[in-house]
Amino acid sequence: MRHARGHAAPRRQRILITGASSGLGEGMARRWAAAGHDLALVARRTDRLDALRRELTATGATVLTAALDVDDPDAVAEIVPRLAGELGGLDRFVANAGLGKGVPVGTGGARPNRAVLTTNVLGTHACCEAAVALFRAQGHGHLVVISSVAGVRGMGGTRTAYATSKAADAVLAEGIRADLLASRATRGIRVTTIHPGFIETDINTGRRGPFTVDLDTGVDALVAAVDREPVRAYVPEWPWRAVSGLLRVLPLPVAARLS
Repeated sequence: MRHARGHAAPRRQRILITGASSGLGEGMARRWAAAGHDLALVARRTDRLDALRRELTATGATVLTAALDVDDPDAVAEIVPRLAGELGGLDRFVANAGLGKGVPVGTGGARPNRAVLTTNVLGTHACCEAAVALFRAQGHGHLVVISSVAGVRGMGGTRTAYATSKAADAVLAEGIRADLLASRATRGIRVTTIHPGFIETDINTGRRGPFTVDLDTGVDALVAAVDREPVRAYVPEWPWRAVSGLLRVLPLPVAARLS
């Protein structure tokens, strides 16, 4: 399986990141602010978001923030274009917001699984609708959907709903990509699907395997991959590209033990 790489990518000056108050979202914001990008950051936890804005703007970065729950599609449809307007346009949208704490299916506690599926699938869909509408109007842009290595195969236990949601996110991104490629007017819009492996974030608490990397290492790999604008990327690429390939072909009992 060859790794799909992007062509020479333009500089994406204006970037909106969802789920930017912690973890990978916060890490991406720090890296791109340091590189001189203009940012719009959204999340539900406004106290952490505002603290991050103050820190980054003190270094000279342009940072806008807004409270946003991606589970509310009407709020997404209102806030995303508003922030884009305040930035003077939008060059990249990173659909990063997500939940990761589920329970085994059929054990009497379905509410966490439903929350994971709602946020990770419907919330990501709402974000993609808003972002791609903007990009269609502009004729250019870069949509980044954060999926997961977990999304390449069904997983049991507490990961069932999460793996399901991340598989859905990857298929959603691919469907958007297929639609945009069908028209010459929208071929300037790129779509990248990112499959992170085990990175030390809150979402991976209790799920950290032998290949887990620290947050800084994971964020560095993630930002480098996004900036290349490939069709898809596994981060860190080693060992997760190889692991993903194995997970797709191994018998389910073996794959379940590995995951």
